[in-house]
Amino acid sequence: MKLLIVAVGQRVPDWAQTAWDEYAKRFPFELKVELKTVKTEPRGSKSLETLYAAERQRIEEAIPKGCRIVVLDERGTSLTTKALATRLLNWQLESDDVALVIGGPDGLEPAFRQSAHERIRLSDMTLPHAMARVLLIEQLYRAWSINANHPYHRE
Repeated sequence: MKLLIVAVGQRVPDWAQTAWDEYAKRFPFELKVELKTVKTEPRGSKSLETLYAAERQRIEEAIPKGCRIVVLDERGTSLTTKALATRLLNWQLESDDVALVIGGPDGLEPAFRQSAHERIRLSDMTLPHAMARVLLIEQLYRAWSINANHPYHRE
């Protein structure tokens, strides 16, 4: 199974890249994690609909056919870490590759959000893009550790 993180925005601070790299290397062989960055549409004087459409096209091109699509959305389902672990286990049992999508500065096109298989949120607070990437991969690793009875997660 593969976890594909599709993130709009190409640049993150060094600290965020270091954190991402650290968590990504911890995943076991049978659960691959990959990051695909998607170019942010230049803002300028374009309408929001134009920006959404351009970014949606790039996101869809980055996602292989047959992936379960899970979008990060501030209005999505709030999950505990244990609930995420259960979701991860179900995805693995179903042998689905999963694309987790992080939108750009203006979020994701509403129709794309609605068409996703699932909508989850990382926090009730607004997070900087780089922080969202790091938090997502850390929570996915923590979810895996719960399922694997690895000592990383403690209660």
